[in-house]
Amino acid sequence: MAEAAPFERVAIIGLGLIGSSIARAARAGGVAGSIVAYDRDEAVAARVAALGIADVVAASAAEAVEGADLVIVCTPVGACGAVAAEIAPKLKVGAVLSDVGSVKGAVVRDMGRHVPAHAAFIPAHPIAGTEDSGPDAGFAELFQGRWAILTPLSPADEADVERLRRFWEGMGANVDTMTVEHHDLVFAIVSHVPHLIAYNIVGTAADLEDVTQSEVIKYSASGFRDFTRIAASDPTMWRDIFLNNRDAVLEILGRFTEDLQALQRAIRWGEGDALFNLFSRTRAIRRSIVEQGQDTAAPDFGRRATPPASAGER
Repeated sequence: MAEAAPFERVAIIGLGLIGSSIARAARAGGVAGSIVAYDRDEAVAARVAALGIADVVAASAAEAVEGADLVIVCTPVGACGAVAAEIAPKLKVGAVLSDVGSVKGAVVRDMGRHVPAHAAFIPAHPIAGTEDSGPDAGFAELFQGRWAILTPLSPADEADVERLRRFWEGMGANVDTMTVEHHDLVFAIVSHVPHLIAYNIVGTAADLEDVTQSEVIKYSASGFRDFTRIAASDPTMWRDIFLNNRDAVLEILGRFTEDLQALQRAIRWGEGDALFNLFSRTRAIRRSIVEQGQDTAAPDFGRRATPPASAGER
């Protein structure tokens, strides 16, 4: 006998890349009995209805969450508090409220104060994405083999946490738990600062007076192409991430600046051994990432397990 879905009715607020991928993956993985979707952009909502990735497309966020066993807010971090305030009065007794934000401290601050006592708030962060956005960009395989981090608050109902774990595992993700504070520090270094560097170096290349933009594009080597792929990520989402995880980002950025200055000195003074030792250490880290299965034939940004639909199928 097949195991029952961990949640019967799942509401998804925000149907961009992540939200639309959850809708597809939850259906494919059998972890939701029915899916209700809402997006404040009427064109997006209409597209979700046309794609058929949700059973119901609601007219408002409050309407979407009525009767839902699991509600996942998939908006930019800066909008999470307003969404929580709108939907809180409609959350059913025993409902689980979660999110997908890359920052957890700000989400807990902005959403947590609106969550009623009869609902469980379990923040989450799926570590997966592409540089594309919108409901057409989503695909069911996005989370397969990727990590989803849960940051349950204290006290947390273990049964609720376990249900949410099963939900993400049913979509193919590996699941781990962290404290909110540890999550934000970890992702400042493995995600947020690398994105900041990518945005900055692409901007620097574009601003160089003696290199035309056409040459930057024409002669891009693989390293720069990877930077541009990351720098193509959604600007609203990343603006909100940096503003809402500023303390951890600034701490890591300060450490990075010190290390960069040491590297600068090594190059200036011809310290070949120092450069070789650094490159050897970082190469070993890269190999460890590959050995742990956290890499695919293509980088995470741009990764797609199945070919995109042709223009006529969209």
